[in-house]
Amino acid sequence: MKNILIFYASYGGGHLSAAKSVQKYIAENYDNVEVEIIDCMKYINKQIEKITTGAYRQMAKSAPKLWGKVYSDSKKGIISKISTDSNKIMSRKLYHLIQEKNPDLIISTHPFSSQMCSYLKKKSFISCKLATIMTDFAVHKQWLVGHEYTDAFFVSNDNMKQDMIKYGISQKKIYVTGIPMSSRFFENFDSKKIYEMFDLSLDKKVILFFAGGEFGLGKEKTVLILKALIEKALDYQIVAVSGKNEKIKEMFENVVKEYHSEDRVRVLGFTDKVPELMHISCAVVTKPGGLTTTESLASELPMLIINPIPGQEEENAQFLENHGVGVWIKSTDNPYEIVFKFFESDKNLEAMKYSAKLLSKKNSTKNICEILLNGIN
Repeated sequence: MKNILIFYASYGGGHLSAAKSVQKYIAENYDNVEVEIIDCMKYINKQIEKITTGAYRQMAKSAPKLWGKVYSDSKKGIISKISTDSNKIMSRKLYHLIQEKNPDLIISTHPFSSQMCSYLKKKSFISCKLATIMTDFAVHKQWLVGHEYTDAFFVSNDNMKQDMIKYGISQKKIYVTGIPMSSRFFENFDSKKIYEMFDLSLDKKVILFFAGGEFGLGKEKTVLILKALIEKALDYQIVAVSGKNEKIKEMFENVVKEYHSEDRVRVLGFTDKVPELMHISCAVVTKPGGLTTTESLASELPMLIINPIPGQEEENAQFLENHGVGVWIKSTDNPYEIVFKFFESDKNLEAMKYSAKLLSKKNSTKNICEILLNGIN
């Protein structure tokens, strides 16, 4: 029986989603393998985890520019050193768990657990294989602390691989697989049934609009973009998803009433039907989080990128725009002009759809698991 531990931390949803995708694939496709997912920060100290994740969410929501500064400074200098040193200290408690579980392989989907485990391996406290799955589209140096003791890195694109090679990491350790994602995005959906499920017209194409969930950054700008879609994308119907943000949901519903657009706009709260909605959509409006971006690319959807959190999401946005799969609506832009230009040409959308297809890594979870279970060097 092979024993695998997957560590994550709850600073954003993508780290847990990646961990769950890997766990599910292994459980469904491999015998004699035990896989367990553990929140490394919650295990070390629930109070510290609660305070730090709460601070992250609050800062990203209420002071995104300050978060961007913290993100940038954590790549170097004093904040980087504090982060690395604190992870060394916390690794001592994580060691007791690893001793108890005695894994053959540890997979990390967050830089904190990557650092802790690499430090333990450096000190010869553990000897199992270590793998890191990076969940964004640009490299942050916190992922690379202790890279000498990590056996494999899984990244989303070739640019990241080249940056890591320049940093001094052996290319033999780096696998360009994409970010793990749910297998539900590859089911054989019945489009007509999905249209009926959401009371949509079969005669109009669908724009899927994610408002940003719990963060809901730039509420006024987000509402303005919905108005622009209603006014400028007249041949389309819109599914606007507010997630768990009740304030944004109420604001969206008021816009629909104001424009008398009930016939072509559906406002949803939280939904677990994202794979179905992406299946019937021709474009997506979204923040560029690693998970949503991965799912959009796999669904071959052109992206209108809104409200990125300064730091990793801005880096994701720039990457996507540079590779021709989307357009980033910046704070100084006129959303009406950009929305009109984005949807005025089917040829433009087809070009972005093709670029998304080239960038997507649809077999990411499968490929990661095969590499890990067949034995990394």
